[in-house]
Amino acid sequence: MRVAQTVLPSVAAVSVRTREGAGAGSASVITGEGHLLTSAHVVDGAVRVELVFPDGSEAEASVVGADPLSDLAVLHAHGDTPPPVRMGDAATLGVGQLVVALGNPRGLSGSVTAGIVSALGRSLPTRSGRVIDEVIQTDAALNPGNSGGVLADSAGRMIGVNTAVAGIGLGLAVPINATTREIIDALRTTGRVRRAWLGIAGSTVPLGPEVALKAGSKVGMQVVSIVPDSPAAVAGARVGDIVLSLDGVPIANPTALQRRMVEGAIGRRLEMTVWRGGALVDVVVEPEELRVG
Repeated sequence: MRVAQTVLPSVAAVSVRTREGAGAGSASVITGEGHLLTSAHVVDGAVRVELVFPDGSEAEASVVGADPLSDLAVLHAHGDTPPPVRMGDAATLGVGQLVVALGNPRGLSGSVTAGIVSALGRSLPTRSGRVIDEVIQTDAALNPGNSGGVLADSAGRMIGVNTAVAGIGLGLAVPINATTREIIDALRTTGRVRRAWLGIAGSTVPLGPEVALKAGSKVGMQVVSIVPDSPAAVAGARVGDIVLSLDGVPIANPTALQRRMVEGAIGRRLEMTVWRGGALVDVVVEPEELRVG
């Protein structure tokens, strides 16, 4: 009850008009200046966005920025909004911990369900083909319309953004953590998120005893394809290379490489150590900005 009383007033029902039709979801107030957080897929293609709060107040909103790679979007309300929700940190969650989902499933505004954290560290593929890491799995009931709503801890802090229903008793939420807070701030202030790109696709492979000893890891990322004329291709990376580290950070799988492709890596010369032909080889790569769309 305390969580519902604290958080629910700041969770809006979102109605979206696109050129193809209409959609719905949820959003939560995150600043005193009228910014709201929702899922990117909720407002994809939006030409008109309307908000309705539990107290009956309404407002139109504009999309400040959307990031399909994290499935997060920031809106700005054209009118007064309730106080912002408090942000928590999903990094502190534990399996079995109580969580509360607040949103507007199937048009039923102001709905509250409760459950536990069923698992942590799940991966969620997005429409863009990228993967969201550290996704929260919960058994709190989620239905269409919950997307963009709040997943809160028992103290009433938002620790996730409800984004998908994988099955009965299986809901997923994008975590609120250091990485997603940076994404949210970038969307709010600049309307976009800049990421780096190398043009490599890979898969996790086990390492032989010799290379495992040198790498300090039992697995690495084998390059399975390289985009022509990409930064990796220009640098001389080859299909079959096993990437062991990038800029001194171990790379055990494609997700680890993806995590290094942040804005600060754009235009920087980075040393990528690979295992090639029975020897360690250093390839100097210079990531470019990823263009989406």
